[in-house]
Amino acid sequence: MSKLGILVGGGPAPGINSVIAAASIRSILETVEVIGIRDGFESLMQGDSPRVTPLTIDAVTRIHVRGGSALGTSRANPARKAESIAAVLKSLEKLDVTSLITIGGDDTAFSAMTISKASAGKVRVVHVPKTIDNDLSLPPDVDTFGFQTARHVGVGLVQNLITDARTTSRWYLVIAMGRTAGQLALGIGKAAGATLTLIPEEFPNPTIRLRELVDTLAIAIVKRWSEGRKYGVAVLAEGIALRLPQEDLKDLTGVERDDHDHVRLSELPFGNILRDALSKRLKEFGITITVVSKDIGYELRCADPIPMDMEYCRDLGYCAAKYILGGGDAAMVSIQGGHFKAIPFSEMLDPVTRKTKVRLVDIHSARYAIARRYMIRLRRDDFGNPEAIAKVAAMCKMTPELFTSNFHYLVENEPPPYLL
Repeated sequence: MSKLGILVGGGPAPGINSVIAAASIRSILETVEVIGIRDGFESLMQGDSPRVTPLTIDAVTRIHVRGGSALGTSRANPARKAESIAAVLKSLEKLDVTSLITIGGDDTAFSAMTISKASAGKVRVVHVPKTIDNDLSLPPDVDTFGFQTARHVGVGLVQNLITDARTTSRWYLVIAMGRTAGQLALGIGKAAGATLTLIPEEFPNPTIRLRELVDTLAIAIVKRWSEGRKYGVAVLAEGIALRLPQEDLKDLTGVERDDHDHVRLSELPFGNILRDALSKRLKEFGITITVVSKDIGYELRCADPIPMDMEYCRDLGYCAAKYILGGGDAAMVSIQGGHFKAIPFSEMLDPVTRKTKVRLVDIHSARYAIARRYMIRLRRDDFGNPEAIAKVAAMCKMTPELFTSNFHYLVENEPPPYLL
């Protein structure tokens, strides 16, 4: 074979360097030249002078303990245009690269599939799944690399905020990364013991109304206050913001809008919007409390990997190199039950969207049911406890009947109790 190329796409995730090092060393020991393609597909798409760096054993030794990406990364997507695909293939031919390992999330996986198909066998492509969102289509017990480190760092941050909240009698709204799935938010919230965690999967309708979010948080605060604790931390997945209807955002000022006067959700200050709406709602109950919004995400993505991700990623990099050098092609590598398993690209596509499948939180699983049971929030069985409802209703300056009329809708989609 000619050269093996390695590139990284999408957002950073702890463990990238472990994959790069392991794949490089394994390939070099089999007398294959390895080059790192800098900044993902971006330089390949430009065509004229792809930015590459030789990957030698000396160059990659010990990088597995560090965060970030030794090859950089970008969100450039060649799958959008036929000319971009052609430019990538031309650049790979110019570089004499006949085997390509891509490291990335669902978007990079889809780009890898596209290049693999377009090359018609001239370039073998293998993908290594990376995302702190943990939302690639793998078995439920197989994490994408970077998730566990990101959760570990996120838990530390939230624990500090919990201590600050208790010390200062305030509430924090923590917005965690996860555009589609709530895996990271739930993982952080559950492990840190946050007061409650809200994820997109728990809302069955295509749109999530701002009023429902605000009421869920407000009544959680009231319920906790009625128990004598005026502080707390709520963790929310950022993907909730993508399902807010435009009609709920029409009165916002100071935010960027498109040509149709729609708020650009990518620029939406989700935490601040929730904070302001929540403070206003609580004042309607006669409650004044300090609410602070805090986004966490960039702090997690380039952290040094924890030992679990170091080991996991070295296994993935080794297997990716062995598989592609042995003739493997058009597949995503995975470690399942301690054993290597290649997942063909064809099995990763959603038959409806023709995009890579996304793994959501299973809200009927024991993992979610236990997390929900430990949250302080309005529950269906609260309405079967007249004393509890009367106490919370009084905090809102309402009769139990009026409170039930106004807020029973919050528990209508609550999953049934998990039965062992």
